[in-house]
Amino acid sequence: MINQVFTTKSHMSQTFVEGKRVPVTVLSLPAQIVSQIKTGEKDGYLAIQVAIGKKNRPSNKPQLSHLKPAKIEYQPRWFGEIILTDQASDLKPGDTLPITEIISVGDSINVTGTSLGKGFAGVMKRHGFAGGPRTHGQSDRSRAPGSIGRGTTPGRVLPGKKMAGHMGNVTITTKNLKVISIDPEKNEILVSGPVPGYRGQLVRLTVTKKSTIKSEANN
Repeated sequence: MINQVFTTKSHMSQTFVEGKRVPVTVLSLPAQIVSQIKTGEKDGYLAIQVAIGKKNRPSNKPQLSHLKPAKIEYQPRWFGEIILTDQASDLKPGDTLPITEIISVGDSINVTGTSLGKGFAGVMKRHGFAGGPRTHGQSDRSRAPGSIGRGTTPGRVLPGKKMAGHMGNVTITTKNLKVISIDPEKNEILVSGPVPGYRGQLVRLTVTKKSTIKSEANN
């Protein structure tokens, strides 16, 4: 059973659902072609690899050899992998992922993407520390972390201490969003609320609960 599709983040907007204004994120649907079928006998697990999007340059020879069974002669922008729980999929290399059969309006989904990188950040911005006092002569300690370790025993900074460092650029999953609409002509999906990542970022949609509402136009 396939319960995932890949999209790219476009921009945020708003729409009205039953008279209420709802913030939405517009996600674009790039071309997704099955490039490889992974089996338990050969690879140790069941999965489908898909070639997503297209780059404006030719593939190198090793990649062309890998994509030959799927008859893909261009260089994909990304490769994605969808783990299968069973061998129920009838897809084969070269087939297009049936997105409209996997996801529909009203489904509950989890959206996984890479968060915005914020560079090197201090403890106040990164962890919400209060900082030091602004008085009593401490003119240079207003944003300092304070004591970070103990004395002779153990005489070192313990692992996991919240300190300044790189912030953002990590994998984040936003749960329990709703699919508001699907536009097959524009290849766009509208989901409720914000999703992690920057514009053009590849994000993964995982269907967690199918909708019981039947939609004729699916938008």
